[in-house]
Amino acid sequence: MDFLIKNAGVMRLDPPKSEESDIRIADGVIAECGKNLRSKKGEEVVDCTGKFVLPGLVNAHTHLYSSLSRGMLPPKTAPKNFIEILQKVWWKLDEALDAESIYYSGLVGAIEAVKFGTTTLIDHHASPNHIRGSLDLLKSGMMKAGVRGILCYETTDRGGMKKRDWGLEENERFVTENANHPHFRGTIGAHASFTLCNDSLRKLGELASMYDCGVHIHAAEDKADVLDATEHYNSDLISRFDDLGILRRKSILAHGVYLHQQQLSRIEKAGAWVIHNPRSNMNNAVGVAPLNWYGGHAGLGTDGFPSDMIEEAKIGYFRNAESEHRTEFSRMPSLLSNGQKLSSEFFGRTFGTFTAGSMADLVVLDYLPPTPLTKQNLIGHFLFGINSTMVQHVMVDGRWIVWNKQMMGLDEEAVMEKARKVAQKLWNRMTK
Repeated sequence: MDFLIKNAGVMRLDPPKSEESDIRIADGVIAECGKNLRSKKGEEVVDCTGKFVLPGLVNAHTHLYSSLSRGMLPPKTAPKNFIEILQKVWWKLDEALDAESIYYSGLVGAIEAVKFGTTTLIDHHASPNHIRGSLDLLKSGMMKAGVRGILCYETTDRGGMKKRDWGLEENERFVTENANHPHFRGTIGAHASFTLCNDSLRKLGELASMYDCGVHIHAAEDKADVLDATEHYNSDLISRFDDLGILRRKSILAHGVYLHQQQLSRIEKAGAWVIHNPRSNMNNAVGVAPLNWYGGHAGLGTDGFPSDMIEEAKIGYFRNAESEHRTEFSRMPSLLSNGQKLSSEFFGRTFGTFTAGSMADLVVLDYLPPTPLTKQNLIGHFLFGINSTMVQHVMVDGRWIVWNKQMMGLDEEAVMEKARKVAQKLWNRMTK
């Protein structure tokens, strides 16, 4: 069905824009925007008087497999550093994942995401005891919720060369099978420099080159990653990536907490992206990312936290404000908007604009501003007024996925009831 959205406050964050307009949606794309548009035969008119419309948000780095970790008891012995957090928490979780828990983690995480207004998830998946077909399971859960996804499998050496090769194969299979999918794309997944030898990184780079899809990898999340490259490979992290074919167009480097200005410039020059994950960085106490050095190829992710991108941007702004890397007022909304540019690279379509031909991924906000709202002060309203509880309706590909805060065509209560049972079984496996 086609739609005519009337009297909406059209809102963009970068560059800031706020103006009243009608939006015509046809065949999954924005056909036109303007004032006083007349409805055509077969169109459903949606009155958005007093509401604002944003482009669908993008989570540029997440781990949906952590969706079933909420409320999980901490390890008996508290981790002392980042590596121990991986060993005692996340690597135990991913090793316990099976087909059922992979599917439900994707479904639950995607439901939460789209109700927050996040319509595209760039996911970095790991399930070392269920590698083959794992991305299809994740995709199935996400499709049920109606979101878009750019998926990869986290290739690593930590399970041995056989599992490493299965990870490479899973990435290649998913990339090729989804090259023309309307809602999904694949990229080549890798854990991090410190869990991959040169041969493994080279193979990852070769696949990314073959399919022009980039490598999605953690980079300089913690000092340990940087030190490992220096001590074991006599190289700085980014030079190692560049030498082995990782640093390329569409590559996604998550975190970048311990990268310096020259390295960040090198990433941007290569056409790769660095993704900031402020809540995760704070939770793991790994440090404060140097946002003032980030260039135009920088985005915003959650690293497994729920995909509330509005909250992520706010927390990122406040954390940055008290750091030595303080940057401009508009930086965090700009990072958030860049996720739409990254999606455009992968799908070969325009996301994040209200121009004709842009994908109709939209978020309707029920925000009643107590002060004047203009393009000059929009960022102030975004950071200090708007929040994800105001998300009223969400459209993906010209179809309403959320209406009046409810999932369309999906029994959310039944899904969550089943997910709780699946989570308990997952937790039980972790203790064996």
